[in-house]
Amino acid sequence: MIVKIAKIAGMGFVFVLVAGISAYLTLTLIIKSEDTVIVPHLEGKDVVYALEILTELELNTKVKGSEYTGDIPKNHVVFQDPQPGSEIKKGRDVRIILSKGPKTFAMPHLLGLSVQQANIILDENDMCQGEVARTYDRVVEKDLVLAQVPAPGTVVSRGSCIDLLVSLGRRPAAFKMPDLAGLTLEDALQSIERYRLVIGELKSTDQPDKPRNTVVEHEPVSGQRVVTGSIVRLLINRETQLESAGDSSGTATGNLFSYRLDSGFLNRHIRVRINTAGFTNDLFDDFVKAGEEIWLLIPTDREATVFLYENDKLIKTQRYNTY
Repeated sequence: MIVKIAKIAGMGFVFVLVAGISAYLTLTLIIKSEDTVIVPHLEGKDVVYALEILTELELNTKVKGSEYTGDIPKNHVVFQDPQPGSEIKKGRDVRIILSKGPKTFAMPHLLGLSVQQANIILDENDMCQGEVARTYDRVVEKDLVLAQVPAPGTVVSRGSCIDLLVSLGRRPAAFKMPDLAGLTLEDALQSIERYRLVIGELKSTDQPDKPRNTVVEHEPVSGQRVVTGSIVRLLINRETQLESAGDSSGTATGNLFSYRLDSGFLNRHIRVRINTAGFTNDLFDDFVKAGEEIWLLIPTDREATVFLYENDKLIKTQRYNTY
């Protein structure tokens, strides 16, 4: 009887042990299955797709490099490690190598594009900008590509540099320099703007026999051949700072400070202040119509900083150094 009971007890113990081991193995398998994933097939896939699918699987993406390939498009996966089908734990790294596209390809068509657009295309194709020459053209607008070397369609290697010929637009109109002598500074500036010339250096002198604040001389001189955009230098008959202080020798020089207001309907309060030797003074303080331009002569006999405020907001700061 005792032997029979012992056998039954032994069999019960074995059953419990087997059940416990089975439960442990099952739980371990379940836990393990939750911590591991199967590496997907990424070769030939777009890098964006690879990043998305690996992120969903809680795996880290490590780009180990890139290489030229003729059969896999640019920015697609060439190689992966671990290989597809491998079982790895979540949070592990999957290393990929990306394609840079074929080593050689047909040169893109850049003619008629802006220099900025051309550079974007060159950069996307791992190419660089070479020499850039510019010339006038009657038809092609300024800053657009007139010609390229190599020509469009030519087979080139990535990494090559491309030379560009860029348009300067229409050749500036040539004409005779108008006579500005005797004009007031304001009229002279308006004439310079009307002829699409550029104001350059301003100098002042004191000639009592001529009207104040008028142009005495200018360069280029009247009748000289000039083109649109040429720089014009003026000598203005006005009392110099040195002379106003009691010194009648020499001439004063200056730079022209200009500011054009944006278009609109409301007048703006414009205030221009100049700081020299630690002292600040107002050069201009008034309301100005929208779209108008103000001009101020800044003396260059000392270092100065000019501050322009529009409706009490600092808009422009410009520093001038002595010659």
